[in-house]
Amino acid sequence: MSAHDTRSVRIAVTVGDPRGIGPEILPVALKEFLTDQPQAEITVLGDRESLQVTAAEVRAHPVGVYEGSLESAGLVSLRAIEESVRMALLGHVDAIVTGPVHKPALHSAGATHPGQTELLQALTGAPSVGMLMHAERTALGGPLRILLATTHIPHKDVASHLTRARVREQVGLLWRSLRAHWGIPAPSIALCALNPHASDGGLFGDEEATVLSPAVRELRESGIDVTDPMPADTVFLRMIEGDADAVVAPYHDVGMAVFKTLSFGSGVNVTLGLPFPRTSPDHGTAFDRVGTGTADHGSFTEALRLASRLALRRGAAAL
Repeated sequence: MSAHDTRSVRIAVTVGDPRGIGPEILPVALKEFLTDQPQAEITVLGDRESLQVTAAEVRAHPVGVYEGSLESAGLVSLRAIEESVRMALLGHVDAIVTGPVHKPALHSAGATHPGQTELLQALTGAPSVGMLMHAERTALGGPLRILLATTHIPHKDVASHLTRARVREQVGLLWRSLRAHWGIPAPSIALCALNPHASDGGLFGDEEATVLSPAVRELRESGIDVTDPMPADTVFLRMIEGDADAVVAPYHDVGMAVFKTLSFGSGVNVTLGLPFPRTSPDHGTAFDRVGTGTADHGSFTEALRLASRLALRRGAAAL
């Protein structure tokens, strides 16, 4: 699917927290994206001041006014997400791209979910979702895809959340998504172990033997190609060297540390399992870079491009 695909795609884009870098990098990202795909129809949702810099070729959709408080920043961010989801569920847009938000601000505005992934699941009623980090290119080449089997939970709670059912659900969701939306007919998935050295036969924990390996056997019985649990210090090489199409990491930071080290500025956060494509830049609000001219728009541009590709592929499959 070329960058200059002539089919039209409709995308709702949220600016994110009005205090962050979203309002200043989004116009640059949109200009770059629309140069490649001028037929795309873009609706940008955010506070009125942030939308004043929106280009003439996109539709501005105000969802409130930022009044200077933490709560009002969170309320604008939350309303933009809620409205973009509503538009997608009604079929008014084909995909959504969400800008970086500030979780404390969202919580101040009344949100109770730990992150956008969990919020999107609740808003759509999706039975299961997955947090996939995707980059078309990395510092060592590309591509790189890492699914986080557990997401925004304290490290001390990871083992209790990493159940056999959770592993089966997440690996299965990834495998089906790679087939349906990435066009990979027979995906190969590498599974990252939880404990050092994949526990070395039980020396450093038993989750590999009691949780991960039984889940692998059940997944293989259903026709899914997934490796035995592999140590974190080697498993990501499978993806980088082209021996796997994706890696499933057991918890947030073991996957994100590798991903951002290799692909910062070009990585994209994708939510699997929703009834529409959703992507987001792989970075946060970066309050320390606001107004300095050092914020990188590359990840936002890649999020727009991937949302477009996924929406077009999904649309073609429905024909």
